[in-house]
Amino acid sequence: MAFLKYSLIRLAIFAPLFVLFLYLQLGAVLSVVCAAAMAFSVSYIFFQKQRNAAAASLQRRVTGKATPLRSLTEINDAEAEDAMVDANPDVQVRNDIKKTNARKSAEG
Repeated sequence: MAFLKYSLIRLAIFAPLFVLFLYLQLGAVLSVVCAAAMAFSVSYIFFQKQRNAAAASLQRRVTGKATPLRSLTEINDAEAEDAMVDANPDVQVRNDIKKTNARKSAEG
């Protein structure tokens, strides 16, 4: 969420500058370059807290320390599995075994 917030702040700075430079007839390419440079400068100077939060959220996501994202199907499966285990205490769920090992143990 922090990365999205910081990106939207930078976009909100970039867009009006780009329009302003186009209005001043600098040309499309030069307008993009100037607006990007100014948006970077403004966000670097004034939005350090948001930038650090965005960098921290990206670091957590890349290093694997972030909470894993689960799909609705995975959540529903986990809830059904929990309900089955609660209803039948004698049932054991062993989902930490690889499929190749499960097949070998079932065969042998």
